[in-house]
Amino acid sequence: MDSAVDGPRQPPARAGNRLCTRCGERKAALKRPKTLEQICRECFYIVFEDEIHQTIVDNNLFKPGDRVAIGASGGKVADTTDLLQYGLPLKIVSYKDLYGWTMDDIVKAIGLKNNCTFCGVFRRQALDRGAALLKVDKIVTGHNADDIAETVLLNILRGDIARLSRCTFITTGEDGPIPRCKPFKYTYEKEIVIYPYYAISHIFSCIYSPNAYRGFAREFIKDLERMRPRAILDIIKSGENFRISTTTRMPEQGTCERCGYISSQKLCKACVLLDGLNRGLPKLGIGRTKGVAGGDSDSEQQDKRPERSRSSLQGKHGNIDF
Repeated sequence: MDSAVDGPRQPPARAGNRLCTRCGERKAALKRPKTLEQICRECFYIVFEDEIHQTIVDNNLFKPGDRVAIGASGGKVADTTDLLQYGLPLKIVSYKDLYGWTMDDIVKAIGLKNNCTFCGVFRRQALDRGAALLKVDKIVTGHNADDIAETVLLNILRGDIARLSRCTFITTGEDGPIPRCKPFKYTYEKEIVIYPYYAISHIFSCIYSPNAYRGFAREFIKDLERMRPRAILDIIKSGENFRISTTTRMPEQGTCERCGYISSQKLCKACVLLDGLNRGLPKLGIGRTKGVAGGDSDSEQQDKRPERSRSSLQGKHGNIDF
């Protein structure tokens, strides 16, 4: 799924020989991507940590005694090496164990065009299932300001009112068993990369997402940031200020009839996608589909491969109630 980008990395942009605009004592080491301040490394560390701490406090993300799981994908934001360095226990929840498929297998079946749909759906559900196994109270994810601004744009482009209404929430899933929170909601991705720069030896990136729809929104966000750094926060603020009409019909939340996971349909998206994979119809749950059992041209085709054993949604790890 992930691969290390080999070769030496270029250091963050230097700010020249000017003094830090915060302490006025040390030489500026960088220009903050978020504010364009020229500050020293020590002041950057302080302000970076203080801003995230203030976000946590202002939004009451945690309370004393909370058992918190950190969702780590192996990317530059959620680096599993750092978790191990701090002595945090690591629980690996693999697609193979949960669904009977690896991401390599899925890409072989679906190709590079729609594979992100599978990874996104399976990853979100894997987070919840792993957290349930650990019996935690909350999940922390590394979603940053760039991610949230991209999501706002994507939901507008897709006309997805339901997701648009909640995509800027700093805490989601409060009506479910395990809430998720985003302490990096107002933190720029560039600054998250700069902060641990001297401690990280490898940066990882997904090798299966060259055609991801999100990539187009990401490029647009980066263009806006170059012209006006505050654009990212402005987009998030706009998303926070969206108001959905009270007459708009929103999907009603229920549970999947097959695995018990949260779903607004009879079957959750993971079960629909998994059903298509197991029947040799990987595109069954993508795009315009009317259901898993019939209703579209793909489902009328003869299955091209024998069904794999049902995934551990009802198997290896047992049924997890959500």
